[in-house]
Amino acid sequence: MRRNHRLWVYSCLAVLLLCFIWGNSMLPGEVSGEISGGLMAYVGELFSAFGSNGELVLRKCAHFSEYAALGFLLGGAFTAGGQRKSQRLPLCLLCGLLTACLDETIQIFAVARGSSLIDVWIDAAGCCTGIAVHELLHRLRLEYRK
Repeated sequence: MRRNHRLWVYSCLAVLLLCFIWGNSMLPGEVSGEISGGLMAYVGELFSAFGSNGELVLRKCAHFSEYAALGFLLGGAFTAGGQRKSQRLPLCLLCGLLTACLDETIQIFAVARGSSLIDVWIDAAGCCTGIAVHELLHRLRLEYRK
C-alpha cells in the first residue's frame, strides 16, 4: 500500500474513533451508565473480582483501550505522513493528550456527567501504549523488509 493510502486509512479511522469517543462523552450520565451496565452483563465474570467496583474498572479499561487504539492510529498516520520519529512521537503524544482533555471537557457539559483528571491520565497511558505498539510493529516491519 502506498504511503498516501496508508495516511488516508489511518486518518479516517482516527477521525471515526474520535467521533465514537466524543459521541460517548456527550451522552447523559444515565445513558452512559446503561451502556456500561449492559456491557457489564456480558463481561461481568471478568470483573467480578473487583466486586461492586467492577463497573468502574470496566469503564476505566474502556478509556484505556479507546485511547490505545487512538495512539496506534495516530502513530500510523504520522508515520505514513512521513514525519521522522523525533517529530512524530511528540506530535502523537500532544494529539492524544489534547484529545483526552477535550474529551473530559465535553463531559462537563453533558447532563449528569463530570470531568475526571484520573481519566485524562488513563487516556494518556492508553495513548502511549498504542503509540509504543505502533512503533514496535513499524520497526519490525522495517527489519522484515531488510
